[in-house]
Amino acid sequence: MEYPDSPDWFHRSRVPATRPHREARERRRAQLLAAAVEIFVSRGYHAAVMNDMAQRAGCSKPVFYQHFSGKLDLYLTVLRESVDMLVTGVEQALSCAVDNKSRVRAAVGAYFDYVDHETQNFRLVFESDVISEPAVQRLVDGAVDGCIEAVCAVIARHSGLDPYRAHMLATGLVGASQVAASHWLDSNRAIPKDEAVDIIVELCWGGLSTVPSQPGGPAAAADFTETPAANAVERLSA
Repeated sequence: MEYPDSPDWFHRSRVPATRPHREARERRRAQLLAAAVEIFVSRGYHAAVMNDMAQRAGCSKPVFYQHFSGKLDLYLTVLRESVDMLVTGVEQALSCAVDNKSRVRAAVGAYFDYVDHETQNFRLVFESDVISEPAVQRLVDGAVDGCIEAVCAVIARHSGLDPYRAHMLATGLVGASQVAASHWLDSNRAIPKDEAVDIIVELCWGGLSTVPSQPGGPAAAADFTETPAANAVERLSA
């Protein structure tokens, strides 16, 4: 049998065969992760069983070990994706806002959208039952820190605050958003999501609107709109 003179012939001839295999492997991995999210969210880490996840994904247990070294490795992978979903959501929401009050609403709204997502990934970040595991703790802390840093960068850029004070404000806004969003969900969405977001925005904006604007930059302050949420905040502060 004669072979082409090009030394690259062998490698080129293998591309069509390896690409479908790689794509199939990536699809299988995505199926495994989706099944893992469902089990980890509904049962927690300790009660999750690899056999059940394999069955949910429509594969055998050994297939899991072709992609992950064990249950903790799988959990960390799922958690990492959940953290990225939260931080990316906050960053994207902030990047689309056009003024300071809409930036506050974007940050708060991103948290409410995150907990309201159908996959309920937020439970892995906010309610993990294996937080004593150092690797899990680092990822969870990283989620909070990533959101704080994203908000802090915006506050620092559009205000005259020093880094420490900007970081303090960002920490307060992120903390209020996380706790309020979780409470809203745990209360079975007692009020519409937009109204819940408005309440927290008006509460936070009552303090953030007094922050001095960056010289030459967009004005930070704006009057409260006449909404039930704004009036409630004013009554509380009276």
